[in-house]
Amino acid sequence: MTAVLDIQNLVVGLGHRTHDPRIIDGVSLEVHERETLCLVGESGSGKSVTSLAVMGLLPKAALAASGGSIRLVGEELLTASDRRLRQLRATRMAMIFQEPMTALNPVVPVGRQIDEVLRAHTSLDARARRKRILDMMEQVRLPEIERIFASYPHRLSGGQRQRIMIAMALVLEPKLLIADEPTTALDVTTQKQILALIRDLQRNHGTAVLFITHDMGVVAEIADRVAVMRQGRLVETGPLDAILRQPQMEYTRNLLASVPSLVPRPPRVDTREPVVLETHELGKVYRERSFLGKTREVKAADNVTLTLRKGRTLGIVGESGSGKSTVARCIVRLIDPTSGGIRLVGREISELSRALLRPHRRRIQIVFQDPYRSLNPRVTVGESIAEGPINYGVPRTEAIEKARELLELVDLPVDAISRYPHQFSGGQRQRIAIARALALDPDVLVADEAVSALDVSVQAQVLELLDEIQRRLGIALLFITHDLRVAAQICDDVLVMQHGRIVEQGQAAQVLSRPQQAYTRALLDAAPGRGWDFANFRPVEAAIATM
Repeated sequence: MTAVLDIQNLVVGLGHRTHDPRIIDGVSLEVHERETLCLVGESGSGKSVTSLAVMGLLPKAALAASGGSIRLVGEELLTASDRRLRQLRATRMAMIFQEPMTALNPVVPVGRQIDEVLRAHTSLDARARRKRILDMMEQVRLPEIERIFASYPHRLSGGQRQRIMIAMALVLEPKLLIADEPTTALDVTTQKQILALIRDLQRNHGTAVLFITHDMGVVAEIADRVAVMRQGRLVETGPLDAILRQPQMEYTRNLLASVPSLVPRPPRVDTREPVVLETHELGKVYRERSFLGKTREVKAADNVTLTLRKGRTLGIVGESGSGKSTVARCIVRLIDPTSGGIRLVGREISELSRALLRPHRRRIQIVFQDPYRSLNPRVTVGESIAEGPINYGVPRTEAIEKARELLELVDLPVDAISRYPHQFSGGQRQRIAIARALALDPDVLVADEAVSALDVSVQAQVLELLDEIQRRLGIALLFITHDLRVAAQICDDVLVMQHGRIVEQGQAAQVLSRPQQAYTRALLDAAPGRGWDFANFRPVEAAIATM
């Protein structure tokens, strides 16, 4: 069978010369019609660079293909002109990026953005183009397609934006679809829908799919074959079943073993430590005014009551839009709640003014999903960590010394104190963000999707770090996540949210093993790779049979 994509001995370096440092070193792989090849590996392994080389999108000033061959349906791409590559994009090959909000133009309605593809590559008139776009939007199962056609990206959910990206990529029925981490930031139910959608569209259009991911659960759901990359080289390639059951390389086995289990960890003894955080009937209502003067109310959080004790971890789980992050931001007072109360170490803080709230802020700190955006790129790591204590009156020399101690606590080298955020990997930056949050000795640490953007091995390290910090410092952790595997491994108690309300709560072992509510069961059923015991390289049924 002729390959749709045929890569042979690809070399990508930091320049055009053969002796320049290599980012991709001798990679060879094929993707056939109606086949999904999953390219997996940790951050920095070269997965995305490989895909950019195929699309002809390597940054010219930084990277260049210096060897090998890339053929698309027999046509060589490495020697193709820029004009020819522009013709091939969308017509023969297309790409879905990880973050649709940065890939879509925020000031142009999404329908017009898809229309740009048709205007550039076809001679269809406006009516025919609109009909094709609406048909494609129906195929990707978007609701209210006329409304969404005229909507701007910020008016759509993350899952809807990703569907728009898929519609844009497939509207001209290309032979090759490259999907670069398209479900990483999506909750489990939306992720399941997107994976099913890609499979269905692939069957209908005969598309070859190169699917780039670090999530072995996703691999188990969608792959026909798997190629494992490490440090720019392919270390193992094979059919899905062979990779999951009999991985040959230690690196592949470690990747599989790093996938957190859906089986909750053994419950920790509740020593009934003091309550450090509680909310009572917490609510947040957003009011939107239309052009006609009508006001629409959206209850982002409704009657949320929770309790968190010292040394315990409370997880809040749910789909995008369930209200998880809204509750977290209300608790930290980054946004003001509309109703209800928040007690932090016995003090009511829900109605305090900004000035009166300042002394209490050091008691509760937050770690965000993207550490690169939350760290100032022009300030050294040491200055970032020391900034909080200095603002609260700690002498500079003492604050810098504490920054050194915290970097050691989060397993970073001491010389990191004088370096800048861009000089670290994603996992290391998240460790820096955790160190900065700990600099004020808080009683409560809020982690808002703090590991969702990390690959599985780094994710496992950060979760282990948080657990170790909690044991050593006795800090309480409020953990916001859409990943039920992560919740099962770090949480003592779990609270499940839907449409701004709590639908189920209790001990993690109870809620995640024996859920009472249909919504919780649906979340668990949607978890990718639920049928595999990755650490032991066997299906779950086989694992149960041997117990």
